[in-house]
Amino acid sequence: EVISFSEVDYEGVRLPHDDPVVVTLMVELFTMKRILVDSGSSADILYKHAFDQLRIPVDQLKPVKTPLVCFVGDMVHPLGSIDLSVVAGTAPRQTQVQMT
Repeated sequence: EVISFSEVDYEGVRLPHDDPVVVTLMVELFTMKRILVDSGSSADILYKHAFDQLRIPVDQLKPVKTPLVCFVGDMVHPLGSIDLSVVAGTAPRQTQVQMT
């Protein structure tokens, strides 16, 4: 389904703006809050603390050899990658996808 906004949704918003979008999603049957949606990013990042709370064994991570590079040039070496089930929305308007 298309998600759209009308002029009414812009009331009180100073344009142009680049406000972050923060959502709550179900990841592997756990509710994860405060997920930042960054449409300019090419990576989906799950921090170690959140990964640990999912109680997924670390040996399920697939090796990743390519580091992530921040805007300021700093490099971070990921612990690995994993495919996780993600559910957005509530029934009857919900979708489930596999994300890496």
